Amino acid sequence: MPFTGLDIIIPVLVILVLLVLVTGIKTVPQGYNYTVERFGRYTRTLSPGLNLIIPFIDRVGAKMNMMEQVLDVPTQEVITRDNAIVAVDGVAFYQVLNAPQAAYQVSGLQNAILNLTMTNIRSVMGSMDLDELLSNRDTINERLLRIVDEAAQPWGIKMTRVEIKDINPPANLVESMARQMMAERNKRAQILEAEGLKQAQVLEAEGRREAAFRDAEARERAAEAEARATQVVSEAIAKGDVQAINYFVAQKYTDALAKIGSSSNNKVVLMPLEASSLIGSLGGIGAIAQEVFQGDGANGARRPSSRPPSVRTPDQN
Repeated sequence: MPFTGLDIIIPVLVILVLLVLVTGIKTVPQGYNYTVERFGRYTRTLSPGLNLIIPFIDRVGAKMNMMEQVLDVPTQEVITRDNAIVAVDGVAFYQVLNAPQAAYQVSGLQNAILNLTMTNIRSVMGSMDLDELLSNRDTINERLLRIVDEAAQPWGIKMTRVEIKDINPPANLVESMARQMMAERNKRAQILEAEGLKQAQVLEAEGRREAAFRDAEARERAAEAEARATQVVSEAIAKGDVQAINYFVAQKYTDALAKIGSSSNNKVVLMPLEASSLIGSLGGIGAIAQEVFQGDGANGARRPSSRPPSVRTPDQN
């Protein structure tokens, strides 16, 4: 059976329709945006899902990843403000917010972000001393993020984080820093030890001052008591009270003899000639006792005798 022209046209039309459908239907995966170009000029952006374009007139230009991405910053040497050379590496996180700008405002997006980050790392860290560099890593990260994010805004990029991973000074510099840290710790220990010694000396001096004050106060009280006793005796003498005089003299002699007898280097105690005066004073004490106990005769107590005991003096021996 011979083929007619209609039999050939129908399959060709079917094939053309299939080609049009294939080229006109675009499926965009989640997390991506596609740019559409018409005769080489950007027209619109395809969002995730099923999209239609005009076949043979429109075409997909750039397929942009809209998810947050990470970019490793390789190790580079940085010269600090105090001329110390350190090796620094880091990591940068960014996200494409505007697909057309990221596709058409810069060529080689990742390479541009990488070089921008490395350049600003050298600028920021080169303006700081080594000690600041090692102790202010959060400040460095904040400054880097602000500077790089401002520079990448025309590209439709949002820098979410810039982090410095490692800062490695030279080995000889690390050794010098360790010696400096040890010296600083020794200095602090010596200062603390000196402060402790100072406090101990101050407390000891305050204790001596307090003890001296208490001793002086005790002596003052004893002197006041002695003066008061002397005043009482003086008043008694002025009134002609012989018994008070005898009691006062006897007490003094008794205290003196007690001190002589309690001395550790005396084995024999010789009574002086004035001992008779002491005995007389004891007699006066006995007389005083008799007067005191005159009213106690009903109790039947034996009154002490006023006769003084006999004591032999060295001359009588």
